[in-house]
Amino acid sequence: MPANFKSIGLVVRSDMQLRHESIKKVTDVLARHAEVLVHCLDFNLKLAEISSLPLERVVADVDLVISLGGDGTLLTAARALADKNTPLLGINLGRLGFLADVSFDDFESYIDEVVAGRYSVEKRFFIEGKFFENDKLVATNIALNDIILHSPESANMIEYEISSGGELIHIQRSDGVIVTTPTGSTAYALSGGGPIMHPSLETLAIVPICPHTLSNRPIVLPADQPIEVRLGQDTQLAKVSYDGHSTRLVKQNCRILITRYGELLTLLHPEDYDYFEVLREKLFWSASY
Repeated sequence: MPANFKSIGLVVRSDMQLRHESIKKVTDVLARHAEVLVHCLDFNLKLAEISSLPLERVVADVDLVISLGGDGTLLTAARALADKNTPLLGINLGRLGFLADVSFDDFESYIDEVVAGRYSVEKRFFIEGKFFENDKLVATNIALNDIILHSPESANMIEYEISSGGELIHIQRSDGVIVTTPTGSTAYALSGGGPIMHPSLETLAIVPICPHTLSNRPIVLPADQPIEVRLGQDTQLAKVSYDGHSTRLVKQNCRILITRYGELLTLLHPEDYDYFEVLREKLFWSASY
């Protein structure tokens, strides 16, 4: 049964001025099926024949959002859709493309399939980081991949303590620590030695970044179990980031409470989407040497 997508939002990566033909091709294909609203991540960028609207306007007024870029572009679109039930599809113009899994070379046929109602649906959960100073809530942000505490300067260790459910897990010294969702387990956490978690799991992983203690290992916890992060006594300042954005300074009197967010993201995939095939392709598991 054909999908009822009367309007489609297109979120494009910030270097699209260099790929004007690509974005024009995508908008022309989408325009055959629905009204198209475009947001360029570099909002001040002027593209001939294409008007870039504010992201809030695009996600508020459409039935489907498509990201055109890499996983970073899709993450930006996903966070903007956190409190909406609008589905999201990723066309890959980046490098790896774990999330943006539709190849640009094949996008036209996949768009036709999606509009015809032939696609698979997957739900992914966000995490929310509540930032407290002197026990007063001062900021809240969400992330689809991960929330990271790290040193404000390169090549410097920080000390931090992590608790969950009111119980101390550990006090560590490292370059930082990643709290990752299953979605983010194939991102920064993977390069830090974290586990790959299937997207259907309701789990979070705590992954240290270059820990000083060689016996330190990632820990996997239930996603409904809150995680609290504080600086240790030997560290006065650090930074926290959400999906690599919204960075804030963390001081001794601060704490970050990380919980599973209440709303889900709806991801659309090609009908023949296979998660393990994506892993084999992106991680070269089936390569011949």
